[in-house]
Amino acid sequence: MAVSSKKSASAVAAAPPRPDQLDTRVLEALVGYNARRAWLAVSTVFAERMAAYGLKQVDFSVLSLLAHNPGATSRQLCATLDILPPNLVSLISAMDSRGLIERRPHPHDGRAIGLYLTPAGVSLVRDAERTVVELEAEASARLTTRERETLIRLLQKIYH
Repeated sequence: MAVSSKKSASAVAAAPPRPDQLDTRVLEALVGYNARRAWLAVSTVFAERMAAYGLKQVDFSVLSLLAHNPGATSRQLCATLDILPPNLVSLISAMDSRGLIERRPHPHDGRAIGLYLTPAGVSLVRDAERTVVELEAEASARLTTRERETLIRLLQKIYH
């Protein structure tokens, strides 16, 4: 009987680490660990590229939501992004100071204030979204389109 010199994929995956590496098999079997590692890879590039726009991840998320949901309320933003209201207040204030958003009466709820992008906010978010789409494509370049869609769908099943 001939012995194959090729190792099966499962044998390679289960092989103990080399002496100069740590054994990460337990961690790599955890959803949270893998999600965090992927997030770190993407968020580092995100932070670098969004620095040109003066945006952090939460800033980008708020501006993008307002671009696609003009008149959204602070309450809606907090619920969608899981942000505490006091944290959103300072974020909205900073965006207002930068001239990116404005507050107007809500079109359907007279008691609420709607948040809208200013022309400067529209321009900024358009450029920032284009940059994020590019960096996401780069970050997920090893995945097929179908794999990327599946990954997003599976991650959403965890938090929806």
